[in-house]
Amino acid sequence: MRIDPSLAPAVARLRKEVAALHQELIRWGLVAWTAGNVSARVPGADLMVIKPSGVSYDDLSPQAMVVTDLEGTLVEGDFAPSSDTYAHAYVYAHMPAVGGVVHTHSTYATAWAARREPIPCVLTMMGDEFGGPVPVGPFALIGDDSIGRGIVETLGGSRSPAVLMAGHGVFTIGRDARAAVKAAVLVEDVARTVHIARQLGEPAPIAPADIDRLYDRYQNVYGQPAAQPRSTDPKGHAS
Repeated sequence: MRIDPSLAPAVARLRKEVAALHQELIRWGLVAWTAGNVSARVPGADLMVIKPSGVSYDDLSPQAMVVTDLEGTLVEGDFAPSSDTYAHAYVYAHMPAVGGVVHTHSTYATAWAARREPIPCVLTMMGDEFGGPVPVGPFALIGDDSIGRGIVETLGGSRSPAVLMAGHGVFTIGRDARAAVKAAVLVEDVARTVHIARQLGEPAPIAPADIDRLYDRYQNVYGQPAAQPRSTDPKGHAS
């Protein structure tokens, strides 16, 4: 399979973006050695850009990123794709709204995954970003799309963009790769905070109705409004 030349600008942009976002995983302390990966869907094509397998973060240039199809087959690049490629590919193939996927073994969130215990929704930030508890997905081995199936099955019934895969680590999704990285940063933050809170006693859950209100406000109101086009008067002066 060859990449359609019309997709070349989008692929080049995503190679640069995905390479830069891997450095965010380092900056926020979410990965160790060569573990972890970020991918992005190529708009308008059954393709994705993802980190190569076993390459140092110091060497993750845009040129090092690889392109695969949504069955995990290498389409373009000089390296073998990440060992988690099949999981990412399965998510894109079965969740059309997802534009980015991230995988980490961040310490606190992975500790919850090791316990196979959801992170309860006891913080307003969790209501905002996750819309409830962070769920646990089934245990699955790397090597085929089993992890991807577990991610899709678990997140299909949840508002959460993060899932704790039992005995493994964290996978997050987003409308684009940056949103998925944000979810990976925030799930580690809340996992740490709730863990510390439990050392002092059992945290109080937030009522479901309040979670709904938090989620709706954050998803639909929070942040800056979309930029509006500047109007001009008949003489062409901006207003």
